[in-house]
Amino acid sequence: MKTSDKILQMLKTQGELTAKVIASELGLTTMGVRQHLQSLEESQDVVFEDRKATRGRPTRFWALTPQSNSHFSDRHEDLTVQLIDSVKVVFGDGGLEQLISHREQATYTLYSQALANVDGLEAKLDMLAKLRTDEGYMATVEQHQDVYFLLENHCPICAAATKCLNFCRSELQLFQTLLQDDAIVSREEHIIEGARRCAYKVVPHRQGNGQ
Repeated sequence: MKTSDKILQMLKTQGELTAKVIASELGLTTMGVRQHLQSLEESQDVVFEDRKATRGRPTRFWALTPQSNSHFSDRHEDLTVQLIDSVKVVFGDGGLEQLISHREQATYTLYSQALANVDGLEAKLDMLAKLRTDEGYMATVEQHQDVYFLLENHCPICAAATKCLNFCRSELQLFQTLLQDDAIVSREEHIIEGARRCAYKVVPHRQGNGQ
C-alpha cells in the first residue's frame, strides 16, 4: 500500500492526527509525512486546522474531506442493483416503470426550469451539458456543420442502467421532449452497448425535415 493510502487509512480509522503522530506510527520522518499530506491537500483529500498549544507554536491537525471517500470501498452500485431487484419483486415490472417515470418527470421539471429563459438550440444544449456535468456525466457539446452532438463521457448511473435499460430509454425520451420544438434527438453511441461514451445527435428541424 502506498504511503499516501496508509495516511488516508489512518485518518479514516483514527480521526484527526498530527504529522508527528502519523510519522511515528508509519516509521517515517515528520518531513516526509508532511510532503505526503501536502500532496493530499492539493488533491483536496485532506484539510488541516491549526490549534493553539499551551505554549509554543500552534499544533496542526489533519483530517479527511468528503472527497476522500472516493479512495474507500463504495458499494452504492451494488445497493442500487439490489434496490431495483427489490422493487421488481415487491411491486412488479409496473412498479419499476412507475419509479423510472417519476425520476424522468422530476428531472424534466428541473431541466425545464433551467431552460425556461434560454433562447436558441445551441444555448439550450450548453445548459443541458452543464446540468448533466453537475450530475457527473462529464457532458460536452460539439457542432459538425449544422448538426449538434451532446456527448456524455461518463455514466454515473451505469450500474442501474445496465440492470434496467429503461433508465436509458427514459433519458433519451427526456432529451427528445425537452428539445422537441427545436430538434430531432437520437442516440448514436451508447456506453451500455460498449461505446466509450453516450452520444446524442441533435438535428435542428430545418435539417430534420429534409431527411
